Amino acid sequence: MKRILGLFIFVFSLGGLGAVNDADAAQSQLSLRLATTTSTDNSGLLQFILPAFEKETQIQVQVIAVGSGKALELGKNGDVDVVLVHARAAEDQFVAHQYGVDRRDVMYNDFVLVGPSDDPAAIAQEKNLMAALARLVQSHAKFISRGDRSGTEMMEHSYWASLGQKPDASAYIAAGVGMGEALQMAGEMRAYTLSDRATYYAYRAKTGLRIVFAGDEKMRNPYGIIAVNPARHSGIHYDAALKLIQWLGSKQGKAKISGFQVQGQQVFFPY
Repeated sequence: MKRILGLFIFVFSLGGLGAVNDADAAQSQLSLRLATTTSTDNSGLLQFILPAFEKETQIQVQVIAVGSGKALELGKNGDVDVVLVHARAAEDQFVAHQYGVDRRDVMYNDFVLVGPSDDPAAIAQEKNLMAALARLVQSHAKFISRGDRSGTEMMEHSYWASLGQKPDASAYIAAGVGMGEALQMAGEMRAYTLSDRATYYAYRAKTGLRIVFAGDEKMRNPYGIIAVNPARHSGIHYDAALKLIQWLGSKQGKAKISGFQVQGQQVFFPY
């Protein structure tokens, strides 16, 4: 009886040891906090590329998809380890004030002006972006702005500043939403909006919107990645952030970015 009891205790202790080892293994898998734009998330890009990184490095990436301004704010506060955004002026300030380090260009796509399929403002006939926006203002057509401090909204406001005018208050709707939601609102309200091309393609079937203007050099949309400065906040997983930065710039990372398609079209182009 004592021998049976001893054997039972021995086996139980092995099982307990296994459970402890499993817990240790689970804890050893680092979680990297990535603040990024809604465009990289809504388009499906991150769901496509990150599993390869996680498999290779055993680093689990926790994605927080917000506007670029909010993503940089999370970095300033030390709430994330790394940011992937598209707001170059704000990115440069983030680095200059030593909130972030090791900034690198990752990829680019472009902005497109989209609207109802019948284009009631006749924007598609214009040859450059400023003329297209001027026609939009003059037509008093509704325009949906992200209104969320995103890189897209920052770019939009730079366009109005260059133009010297913007839609009047009755036509301009600052929605305070992500790109996908802004596209859906524009579809429902027969309005125009500025979108990155990738998210537009991902939502085109849901909205009925079409591209009414694209191709101006001012509409190029570059993305950069920045590690949060570990000297500013304790607990920043800088080494893991650097691994993600390096992986995105590697041959494998660039191939994954290039391989991502929406409706059969490549929508992000690595540097």
